[in-house]
Order: sequence, then C-alpha cells, then structure tokens
Amino acid sequence: MSHFLDHAATMPMRQVAVDAWVEHAQALNPGSQYRSGRAARSVLDDARETIAGLLGAEPVEVIFTASGTEADNLAVTGLYEASPLTRIITTPIEHPAVLETVRATGAQVDHLPVDATGHVCDLSLLDTPAAVATCMWANNETGAIQPVAEFAARATAAGTPTHVDAVQVVGRLPVDFHALGATTLAASAHKFGGPRGAGLLLARRSPAPVPVLHGGGQERGIRPGTLDVASAAAIAAALTEAVAEIDSEAARLAALRDRLREGILTRIDDVVVHTAEPALPGHLHLSFPGAEGDSLIMLLDQQGVEASTGSACSSGVNRASDVLLAAGVSDHDARGAVRFTLGRETTDDTVDAVLGVLPDVVARARAAGMAG
Repeated sequence: MSHFLDHAATMPMRQVAVDAWVEHAQALNPGSQYRSGRAARSVLDDARETIAGLLGAEPVEVIFTASGTEADNLAVTGLYEASPLTRIITTPIEHPAVLETVRATGAQVDHLPVDATGHVCDLSLLDTPAAVATCMWANNETGAIQPVAEFAARATAAGTPTHVDAVQVVGRLPVDFHALGATTLAASAHKFGGPRGAGLLLARRSPAPVPVLHGGGQERGIRPGTLDVASAAAIAAALTEAVAEIDSEAARLAALRDRLREGILTRIDDVVVHTAEPALPGHLHLSFPGAEGDSLIMLLDQQGVEASTGSACSSGVNRASDVLLAAGVSDHDARGAVRFTLGRETTDDTVDAVLGVLPDVVARARAAGMAG
C-alpha cells in the first residue's frame, strides 16, 4: 500500500471535479454565437461566478489559465510591463514560477528579508514605489504563511501594484481577494483537487496587467485563447468542496502533522524542523543532517511512502533548497531535507506507516553519507 504525503505538489482529483469535467467534456467553443456556443458560455459563466463568490472577487476578475505558473507569469510580467518603473520587490523564497519570471524581466530586483523561521520579517523596502511587488501567501516548502495583507497594504500605500502567489493557499485557507487588497492573485486547480493543466488568475479591473500573450480577446485580453469549459466547471466544483472543508480539514491535518512531528523527534536523533508557525496545517519540513535528501526519498519510496525534498533538483544533482538557505540553514543541513505534506487522504494509519519506517530509512541514508 502506498502512502501519499506530497499534497503540496499535487492532490488527487476530487470526484466532484471528475464528474463536472466529464459532464462538460463535449462543450463547444463558448465564444460562438449559436446555441451550442451559448450553452457552453452559460456553463463557463456559472463557474466564473461560483469561483468569484468563493474567493471574494467579482466574476470579471476571474481569469482562467492553464496553471498557477502561467498565472504568476501573466501577473508579474504584465504588471511590470504596464509600469514606467524598472524595479521589482520580491522575496528570496518565492516559487520558481515567480523568481524566474522576475529574473526574465531584466528589472532591478530588491528582496524582502526573511528570518530563521522562513517568514518575511521586514517590509520597509515597500515604502519606495516599484513597478510591482510580489510575495507568496504560503511557502511551498516550509508552509510558512507570510504577512500578505500587510505586504499589500504597505505596497499599495506607496503606489505599487502587488501580486500574491496563493497556489498553496487557495482551497486550504479562507481567501477574500477584495479584503486582501492585492492587485492580482494566482491559484492552481490541482492543488485543491481540481484538474491538472488548469489555474486561475484574479486580476482587479485597475491597475491590470497588460497582455503578455496576443491573438484573441478572451479573458479581458489578459489570457487569450479558446476557453476550456470542462476544466472551468471542474475547478468550480473542486473549489466549492474544498472551501466547505477548510475549517474541519485544517484542525484534522494540524493534529496529524503534530503527531507526525512529535513521533519523529522522539524516534530519531538530530532532526532539524523547518516548519514554524504560522504555517499551513498540513506541512512538515525537516532535515536529517548527514543524510542526502534524494536518498531519503528513494528509500521512503521503497517502503511505500511518497514524499519529496521540497526543492527542485538541477540536472539530476541534489542541491540545497534556496528557501532554506535564505532562512540561514546550512548547506549541509538543507541537503538532508524532506517535506511531508498531508491532505484529504491522510489518516492516522498514514502517520503510523511513516513512523514505522522512517527511523530505519534515516539510519540507512546516513550510513550512505552525503554525495560530493
């Protein structure tokens, strides 16, 4: 039996989303004026209204995309291109979807500092105007929840548009786009049980990102192309169920996460815990110094436990997480990191399974040592 503990990477598709997708899989072009096109458009409009209501936005502010990565790209690049300024403010712990997009603009980049817990700790850079300021709501590796409301308010006061990468948050924590005060916000459907290859960008009417893609007027021109009606319906169905479960799931997952953490700390020596409150309830990121992260993941996989290092590998070579390094974790300790992220399928049996095999896995990985 396999135990899946990588919900920060993806989530099994909810049955309500599968059903909605299948129901509307034959929908035709919603931009067409004839009857079948109008029917498709009605499904799309209903999905947009549902999503807007769940996320505290207006329907016109909901832009369908192919992924959270695309939403981040459209927002950051589009807001930067709309401004006469050439400075971007971001953090060193962003997902590559934001970090690489910021780098590609060629802008002058200033980074908000983070403390040893992985939380942004100084927002004073926001007091000087910039083309755009971007900060993730919760970190994909550590689960650290960032002060995004204060971030948005402070940047807005200086006249700077803001983008929030909420890929890890939508469907896991309550979201009110208007109350947050951000200019744009990105989400990814498969993180809350929707289909893969589908995402969302919430974008205020003004200031709005200028188009990065060209060739059609769909989605206010921000994301041109024929819309995927089935995926839109599936997103709305998955998000509806996810939002209804937020409170109960947060309490349940936090209890399981805490039991997993305490079980690990009592069974294994020399463990560094990287997840610190405030954090997402299902995240637990730790290091086992002396063991290589890749070795830990492969050994866990052999025992039927699916987890991740939390950081991307480059050319197949394990390297320390930039997120952990930014928080002051040593390269040696960061290379021994493992991320367990819990979700709807996680139970007490899952936690017991991990605790049953992890001590031996860590011992074997430490015996194998560090590469290079």
